[in-house]
Amino acid sequence: MSTSRDTDHLRALTAPDIGTFEDLAQAAFDALPEDFRRLCDGVLIRVEDFPDEETMEEMGCESPFDLLGLFRGYGLAQQGAVPMSGQMPNMVFLYRRPILDYWAEHEETLGSLVTHVLVHEIGHHFGLSDEDMEAIEAAAG
Repeated sequence: MSTSRDTDHLRALTAPDIGTFEDLAQAAFDALPEDFRRLCDGVLIRVEDFPDEETMEEMGCESPFDLLGLFRGYGLAQQGAVPMSGQMPNMVFLYRRPILDYWAEHEETLGSLVTHVLVHEIGHHFGLSDEDMEAIEAAAG
């Protein structure tokens, strides 16, 4: 039988805020294989609570919880040798609230879920296959 002392620490738990989530995303990125991280030079990672209205419309989302992450920019296959003038940097968006909602409904850890979304979105930048992304996730441990 559990006692209140066993659950006292749970009473104080809160969902990770954006700053904590950014730390989690950075830790997930830092755990990726070094050669993969080197290829990501210049890709910015942003954490937001939800996608904006324009993104939701563009992606055909019915709910702000439909999208866990998004790559914005030009993949390596679409870029020329030199970025076009005025081109925004490539960015990976991680959407905190939809990720937390998904996490609450599934049995994976929050860290592994953030890693999965991060690798998947960066994978779009490189044009990687699902098998390639799974191998990178596995290497991240």
